[in-house]
Amino acid sequence: MNLATCWTLLLSGIRTPHHHESSWRLCCGMVGLLLLADRCLDVAGQRLAIAQDGANQVSSSKPIPGWEVTPESEAALQKGLAWLARNQGTEGNWESEDLGLVGLGGLSFLAAGHLPQRGRYGDTVDRAFKYVLKKAKPSGLLNSADAQRDMYNHGLAAFVLGQAYGMTGDPQIGRVLDKSLRLISNTQCEDGGWDYRAKRQQHGHDLSLVVMQAKALRSAVDSGFEVRNDVVRLAIQSVRDHYKAENGARGFDEKAQEGPGQFTYDGNRTTLAMAACGVVCLQEFGQYDDWRIAKNMEQISKEVSRIRPNRGSGEVPFDAYTLYYVGQAIYQTGGADWQKNYPALRDYLVASQVKRPENPGEDGSWRDTRWVHGKQGQLYGTAVACFILAMPNRYLPILQEGKIEGLKDQLSGPPAANKPR
Repeated sequence: MNLATCWTLLLSGIRTPHHHESSWRLCCGMVGLLLLADRCLDVAGQRLAIAQDGANQVSSSKPIPGWEVTPESEAALQKGLAWLARNQGTEGNWESEDLGLVGLGGLSFLAAGHLPQRGRYGDTVDRAFKYVLKKAKPSGLLNSADAQRDMYNHGLAAFVLGQAYGMTGDPQIGRVLDKSLRLISNTQCEDGGWDYRAKRQQHGHDLSLVVMQAKALRSAVDSGFEVRNDVVRLAIQSVRDHYKAENGARGFDEKAQEGPGQFTYDGNRTTLAMAACGVVCLQEFGQYDDWRIAKNMEQISKEVSRIRPNRGSGEVPFDAYTLYYVGQAIYQTGGADWQKNYPALRDYLVASQVKRPENPGEDGSWRDTRWVHGKQGQLYGTAVACFILAMPNRYLPILQEGKIEGLKDQLSGPPAANKPR
């Protein structure tokens, strides 16, 4: 694949799903693609063009002052990043063995425009990614914790590496990402899902795992990788299979379109996090017209309207996991959903951030309120909060305006047949 082919494949037909954005922003594209060169590497059975020198600066479309970014939200973001830098430790991992959490720490800096080895936080970002790369297994697995966390850590860390590669063109990141994508493809279950452990089985475990891996695949696409369409189509099919209407109809049943409904964790249990997960996955793969999106966004908007901050508590709205996906769901749907709901999340985080200048271990932080505790809970909460506050900058490839029409067209047909791998 030469440079011209890369440009044609990845930049043709780009347009925005955010109807309130002006047309000049469409050309922002995907940051890493601006530096694509003819030096190539085999990736997941396809070809990848690698940037020779890496990105020298981060490009984005400007945030809209006033309602997207306020002086208070920018100050909160900077305090959060300062906490992450101050408490990272020499290993670069915030004392966490979960590569997904370490990756999120690095992602928060990328989202704010800080790249490895450059600028104020260059060393902080560099240490985080070097830790993830160092801990990657020869198989490509991105998990150094227990095996039950294999694909959670793997999917999240691979997503982050995809964003990092798109912004830096670092060939070391590209090589590890290559292996991680192969592992995702090879461990997909026959029904399109994934198990918690990194092995192929007949049935996937739940929707959260599907979306983790699907986001990693989309992240790679944004950064110049080609991914297997059959893997993506099966993943999207699995997401739709997890939809359940209040009338009891599921998945592709026509009756599921009647009345309210929501994405579920396992086909039965509905949660706000799963509603957001399903929306994010469909949006990021260009399935903008899927009727399930609007039904889930109704529930998401309803829950966002109910949040009230506990000032200075360090609590994030909902929990860190749910906030991570809710923020992306309202961004990816754009328009009124974004304009109505984002200020509520932003202002909650500004109000709830810990403000204790006398305590550098807490000042500027947030914490997860449900799943992760202690210092790792602070890492989780602070990284996600900073990511949400930095979203309007649109520095990350996944947040930049545009979609790949060719990929959308290939994914819009009937459900894919299961293919042996």
